[in-house]
Amino acid sequence: MTRPVKITGLGSYLPGQLPSAKLEASLGLPAGWSVRHSGVETRHRATFESNGYMGARALEQALDDAGIPLAGLDMIISAAATYDYPIPNRASIIKNELRDGLACHIPAIDIDTTCLSFLSAFEIAAALLDGRTYCRIGIVSSEISSCGLNPLDPETATLFGDGAAAVILEFNPGGASAMIRAGHQTFSEGVHETIFKGGGSRYPYKDCPYDPHVHSFTMNGRKLLRLAVRRLPEFMDWFFKDIPYALSDVDVVIPHQASKAGISLFRDIFSLKDRQLRQNLSIRGNCIAASIPLLLYESVKSEQISRGDLCLLFGTSAGFTVGAALFVY
Repeated sequence: MTRPVKITGLGSYLPGQLPSAKLEASLGLPAGWSVRHSGVETRHRATFESNGYMGARALEQALDDAGIPLAGLDMIISAAATYDYPIPNRASIIKNELRDGLACHIPAIDIDTTCLSFLSAFEIAAALLDGRTYCRIGIVSSEISSCGLNPLDPETATLFGDGAAAVILEFNPGGASAMIRAGHQTFSEGVHETIFKGGGSRYPYKDCPYDPHVHSFTMNGRKLLRLAVRRLPEFMDWFFKDIPYALSDVDVVIPHQASKAGISLFRDIFSLKDRQLRQNLSIRGNCIAASIPLLLYESVKSEQISRGDLCLLFGTSAGFTVGAALFVY
């Protein structure tokens, strides 16, 4: 069902750059390995920053962009996979880091569907916005992947980056901007192909001393690509069924920046035109849930997205979940 909502503010925060040449030297990889295999020339890596710090800066920028104070929000949603602490939740940490965070008592909740967390939060926030209880919701994705990477696994060590992005979503009846449809499907045969085993109840730290193979992110890229080849067309047929739009009608497609192979696969399966597809993998890397809102922010600020454009957010995440959101910016 179409929802009358509008993005009224966007913000981002990026820590310092880490060029591939410097990373390759530290990992003992030959020059050019990252670009050839991961498609990443440079990425950003946190130094002094925390998830809370980066998320707060991105959300403050989005509030300034929307021209409203923190008190103008009715909720903060943190949509991400990484965090400063298991407890308390991410959103409460981000809120504490915000200017006026101590003086404003709006709810701060978390949504975690790993790489699709922003897309999930976007769908849920659009459903909550009713002009009464909720008029404006801030969604922030702040990811520090670098703490959970295994330096012995060059595929992941060179692929991921750190960063944060935020949007202000507002109830907007009568306007052209709207959420047309959002949805997810989880194909559980891929549930263990992307995993971070350590730190939970199955491999608690008190029983499992640090081991980079247990306490680092791992993925089976080949199996995930084969699964995507089977499931992406099925998902897209389901997503566009019974709505008066087709993928060919979309002005701008913003995919999750999963990998060079993943983006190429998505483009080829659906015969997307270069003018439709946006990418920033080569300069940002895979920023987990922050990838989609960072690319959205950069596309709007560079005027590659204009008011009235039909936009599709799309991606996959651990689980194995496929999701999309179709909206008029």
